[in-house]
Amino acid sequence: MFLYRMTVGLCPSIIHSDLLHKGIVKYFIHPPKGTSYLYLLPGGISTPCLGFRCYATTAKSLHVAAPLVAASDQSQRKKLGDNLEMKLEELFSEIKSLIKMGNKDDALDLLEANYEAVKEQMNAGDKTIQVTAVLDVIALGYTAVGDFKMVKSILNTLNEIVHDLGDDEPLLDSILTHMGSMHSTLGRFEKSMLLYKRALEILERNHGDNSTSLVMPLLGVGKALGSAGRATKAVDVYNRIISILKSNLGAESKELVVPLNALGNLLIKQGKTEDAENALMRIVGIYTKLYGKNDQRVGLAMCSLANAKCAKGDADSAIKLYKNALQVLENSKGMNLDDSILEQTRIDLAELLHAVGREEEGRELLGKCLSITKKYKGEDDPSFITHITNLATSYSRSKNYVEAERLLRSSLEIMKKTVGPDDPSITFVMLQLAVTLYNMNHDEEAEQLALEVLHVREKAFGDASLPVGEALDCLICIQKRMGRDDGEILDLLKRNLSIQDKAFGDESEQVVETLKKIVFFMDRLGIKDQKVPFQRRLSLLRSKFKQQIQY
Repeated sequence: MFLYRMTVGLCPSIIHSDLLHKGIVKYFIHPPKGTSYLYLLPGGISTPCLGFRCYATTAKSLHVAAPLVAASDQSQRKKLGDNLEMKLEELFSEIKSLIKMGNKDDALDLLEANYEAVKEQMNAGDKTIQVTAVLDVIALGYTAVGDFKMVKSILNTLNEIVHDLGDDEPLLDSILTHMGSMHSTLGRFEKSMLLYKRALEILERNHGDNSTSLVMPLLGVGKALGSAGRATKAVDVYNRIISILKSNLGAESKELVVPLNALGNLLIKQGKTEDAENALMRIVGIYTKLYGKNDQRVGLAMCSLANAKCAKGDADSAIKLYKNALQVLENSKGMNLDDSILEQTRIDLAELLHAVGREEEGRELLGKCLSITKKYKGEDDPSFITHITNLATSYSRSKNYVEAERLLRSSLEIMKKTVGPDDPSITFVMLQLAVTLYNMNHDEEAEQLALEVLHVREKAFGDASLPVGEALDCLICIQKRMGRDDGEILDLLKRNLSIQDKAFGDESEQVVETLKKIVFFMDRLGIKDQKVPFQRRLSLLRSKFKQQIQY
C-alpha cells in the first residue's frame, strides 16, 4: 500500500494533508422573543439517533414539549411517547442541518446550557423518562463534537437512571439503543451489548421476535461483537437481521443493503472472501433491480464488490469492476466530477493497478485526480497536495526520480505558503523528497531535509514518537552512506530501537532489522561487551523466525 488517503490523523509513513485545518463558519440561532430555544446537536453516531428540543424559561426549569401525565394512565403514556418522539424527530432534521455548518463551538455552548438545566431538574428529584430523553440527546451531542470525557460522565448518570425505569416507559428502547451505541464508540463493548439486550427484550415483548423494529439494536449488537473480536457471533446476528428483513419486506428490499454490507466487510476480515463476495453481490443485484444499472448506488456497490474480489486475490476482476463503477459514477447525474467518493475510487483503482504492475495506468488516474482538484478546488485545497504526493510516489516507484523530485518540490512550496515551514503536516512531503534525493545520490540535501523533519516531529509529537522513529530510519540510511561517525549512528539506532519496541512489539520485523544494524556497527566499533545482549536477542529472533528472516 503506498497511496495516501485523505483521512485525518498521523500514522507512520503517512502524514495526511487534510491536517491543514480550515476555519469554522459561525452560525447563530436567534429565538423568538419570550422563549429561549436551545438546540441540541447530536450527530456522527453509527446508529440513527433522535434529537430533542427543550425550553428554558426565566425560572430555569426545563420542560419537554409534550404535557406531563400520570404514569398509571396507559393511553396518556402512549400519547406522551408519540408526541415526544414526534418532537425528537422534528428537531433532528434541524440538528442535521446545523451540524453540516460545522458549528462546534455553538454546539458546545448549547449542550452546556441544556446540561446545566437538566441537572437542576435531576437535583430536584426529577428522573422521569422526559429528563432521561433530554440527557440521552445531550450525551449524543457531546459524542458528535468529540468530547468523550463528558460522554462518559453523562452515560454514568444515564446508567443509574435507566436502571430504575420500568421497561414500559415510552421511548426507553430507543434511549437504550443510543446508550449502547455510545458505549460502543467508547470501546465499552460489554456494557454496550447489555444495553442492546435490554432494548431487544422490550421490543420482542411488544412486537415479537421477527419484527423490523429489532433491526436497529441488532445492528448495534453486530457492530459491537465485531469490534470486540467475536466475529462468528456477529455474523449470526447479521444473518438474523437479513432473515427478519427478508421475511417482512422481501428479498429485494433496499433495507437489506446495510446488514449485507456489514456482513460482507466482516467476512472479508475473517478471510471468508467467497461468502463476502456473495453478500456484496446481492447488494449490486438489489440496487440494479430497484434503480437500474446506471444508478450511482450500483456504482458504489460495485466498488465494495471489487474490494472483496481484491481480498480474494482476483485482481483482474477487481480492476474491471472498479473501472465499470467509475464509469457509472462519472456518468451519474447525482455526482459531480470532483465528488470525494469518485476521488477515492480513482485512488483505490490506481493503487490496485500499481500493485499488479500496471503503473502507467495508475498514474493516469492519479493525474486525473490532480487536474480535477486543481480545476474545481484550486491548489490551496489539501487534497491537491495529496494527489501531487501520490503521483510523485508513483514516479519514484518507477525510478523516475527527476519527475518525482519536481512534483515534491512543487508540493513543498505550496505547503510552505499555506501552513508554514514548522507545521508537522509538511514533514511527510519533506521526508518523501529526502528519500527521492537519496535515490538520486544528492546526499547532502537529503540529510538536511531529514534533520529538519526530525526536529519538527520531535517538537510536535515527542522524542519517542513513531513519526520521529520514521525520520530516524531515513536519516540513518543517509548518514551511513555518507560515512558519518559510526558512534553517532549507533546512538540513533538505539533510540530508534526503543521507539520500535513500543510501537511494533519486540519481535517485529522492524526491530529485527534495527538489531542487525546495531550489531553491525558495534562490530565496526569493536564494542564486544555491549554487543552481547543485542546479539543474543537477534539470535533468538532469528531462530524463531528462521524461514522469514534473511540474514
